[in-house]
Amino acid sequence: MDKKMPVDAFGWGFALWLIGYLLGIALFFVLSPSMLGWVIMPIGFAIAMFVSLKKIGAEGGSGNTIGYFLTIAIVWTLMALILDYIFIVKMLGPADGYYKLDVYVYYALTFAIPLAAGYWRLRKKTGG
Repeated sequence: MDKKMPVDAFGWGFALWLIGYLLGIALFFVLSPSMLGWVIMPIGFAIAMFVSLKKIGAEGGSGNTIGYFLTIAIVWTLMALILDYIFIVKMLGPADGYYKLDVYVYYALTFAIPLAAGYWRLRKKTGG
């Protein structure tokens, strides 16, 4: 296994989740809870795209395969699901619930971003 995989999967996955979580806490005091996800999502999208395009993957080795990016996508999504459940649903217990359209879009993007970035990077590298 690539030595970079744990950092790319778990390190960046946790860092990206934590950025969104902390933004949510900070913005909670100025936005309605129903708007939080929609405001945080473009910020998170930009940061996740940057990380996916510039920080994950390795030159040579397994970091240059779509399987590598698929693994990243799976780990990031599972981490988001588990950490959200523990630290938002269970710990904070939102009065109006947590799982709404913005959350489902966030999970879909969490999975799709590393895959799309990996596909784009690999396609660019092969000249296709």
